[in-house]
Amino acid sequence: MLGSVVSLHVASVGGAPMQTIDEACAVVGRGIEGDRYFAGVGTYSKDPGSGRHVTLIEIEALEGLTRDYGVEVAPGLARRNITTRGVALNHFVAREFSVGSVVLRGARLCEPCAHLERLSVRGALRGLIHRGGLRAEIIASGTIRVGDAIAAVEGRRQFA
Repeated sequence: MLGSVVSLHVASVGGAPMQTIDEACAVVGRGIEGDRYFAGVGTYSKDPGSGRHVTLIEIEALEGLTRDYGVEVAPGLARRNITTRGVALNHFVAREFSVGSVVLRGARLCEPCAHLERLSVRGALRGLIHRGGLRAEIIASGTIRVGDAIAAVEGRRQFA
């Protein structure tokens, strides 16, 4: 085990407030049930790229934002689906990992954007550069719960 799930969040449509949930159903090829991207009604960039299923952020990054910049952003305001503790998410780019029974593949970093700052707190963008989290694809469906373990998936093909 590398880390654990601290909190889970979904928003029904793009720009809607994030709702805190205790568990989430992750579906291959779709995302998290009840989330805006699962329904195809999220806020999309002009360069869509991969990693639209799930977003993750480290609670340590949010704590660092407060410590280093005096900017407090609660996990739900970070606009990410899964908040973690004890795992370096940047290391999972192009790698598979498990969150509870769900298997994810890290697609790319989830760099902060002006949209995030408009919906959260002024100063969040600057303080979350290179620590804004991870975008991931769902490889194996299942349920994710607060407290679930996060671990590297051993024995599966890793992508470079």
